[in-house]
Amino acid sequence: MANGSTIAIGAGTTTAPAPRRVGSLKKLARRRSTTALLLCAPLIVLIVGLKVYPTFYAIFLSMLDRKMENFVGLNNFIYLLNRPSFQLVIFQSCLFAITAVVMKATLGFILAHLMHNIRGKNQRIWRGLLLVPWVIPLSLSTLSWWWLFDPSYSAFNWTLNWLGFESIPFLGTTWNARIAVIVVNTWFGAPFFMIMYLAALKSVPEQLYEAAAIDGATAWQKLIYITLPMMRNIILITVLYSLIVTFADFDIVRILTNGGPQDSTHLFATYAFNVGIESGNIPRGASVSLFMFPILATLAFFVLRDVLKRSKEIST
Repeated sequence: MANGSTIAIGAGTTTAPAPRRVGSLKKLARRRSTTALLLCAPLIVLIVGLKVYPTFYAIFLSMLDRKMENFVGLNNFIYLLNRPSFQLVIFQSCLFAITAVVMKATLGFILAHLMHNIRGKNQRIWRGLLLVPWVIPLSLSTLSWWWLFDPSYSAFNWTLNWLGFESIPFLGTTWNARIAVIVVNTWFGAPFFMIMYLAALKSVPEQLYEAAAIDGATAWQKLIYITLPMMRNIILITVLYSLIVTFADFDIVRILTNGGPQDSTHLFATYAFNVGIESGNIPRGASVSLFMFPILATLAFFVLRDVLKRSKEIST
């Protein structure tokens, strides 16, 4: 302006200081993913040390001869597949795992529904009592069952004799022994299914049942069309987890029957111990234990694929 009060453009403005460049290392340290990775690092190291490394080492051992000096490739696996005793182990392991898991899932589902319908403090009391078999160490509870099945001191046989029946050789015949180990595994694992299914039942909205009741749905229809679809993912995951654990079971068979009578109750784990440790053929024992991997990997693939498919359907 003419009076000289004009201010040059830009003279009164202050320029902000240029932001300092943060180094790539600092950027990496500030990321949440980096923090999460660092927090998980001890667990990752533990898994690698106790799971990944032993697995690859077992694969290496399975391709050696008995003296662990010469490389024999797949000869140990071919030898085992041609052995009738190992074919029986495969049959027994599948029979044991599938039957026990079906019984545990069924019994756990029934108990979960019973617990869900009990209100107040009584539910906590019964829930605690039913969790006792799962809380007790498996080896200790299996010893108690061994005493109940023992031919000389069996409480079951004493009761049968008192009622006028003959004694039953619970662990002395093939099918009696197989049923006995399945019963013990079911008794131990059913509480796990119960607590998982009970948590899933409590997450099902009550409005769905109320709407179904208004439409005249029966209890069976509510179970088929509401409860089971809403619990499908948790049922599949618990069944998969239980199959993995049951296939690798060792304590029950080792304590109750030690694979007998006449190797009729051996599972993969007990037979691997028998061949690898007791017989001194570590490479062949490693081969026995590795036979579980393709079976469990196949089951995990189909189950997890179904779970992911169901999750995508729910999210969309």
